[in-house]
Amino acid sequence: MSLKEKINSDLKDAMKSQDKIRLSTIRSIRALILEYEKSGADKELTPEDEIKMLSTAAKKRRESIEQFEIGGRTELAEKEKQELEIIQQYLPQQLTEEEILNKVKEIAVQIGASSKADFGKLMPIVIKELKGQADGNTIRKFVEQVLS
Repeated sequence: MSLKEKINSDLKDAMKSQDKIRLSTIRSIRALILEYEKSGADKELTPEDEIKMLSTAAKKRRESIEQFEIGGRTELAEKEKQELEIIQQYLPQQLTEEEILNKVKEIAVQIGASSKADFGKLMPIVIKELKGQADGNTIRKFVEQVLS
């Protein structure tokens, strides 16, 4: 089942259950899909495109959570957290910090990256390898840690 089919099915379920947060979140994902399809890209939505789209939506929620917490708007931060949880259900299983660190170490050994000068060589490979399975900021933190 493609993401579009799953979203349409889940949208119906959310309407029936009258879960407002789930409904609005799924509608926002559906809007992203429709926007992509009508963008004139003239191509089908691939699994890589789906992951990229959902990762961007998740990143926006994380940034909003951070800003709302800084501003003391806990009720809005809580709503964003709930939306983030829903979006993550459509993403591949997220790796734990330990798994990310081990993967970064493994790739660093494979390509011979050992100093901060190798950051530009290691980071793109790790990002590509862990695409959709980990947040970019978390990956960067561990790449810097391994190279220091």
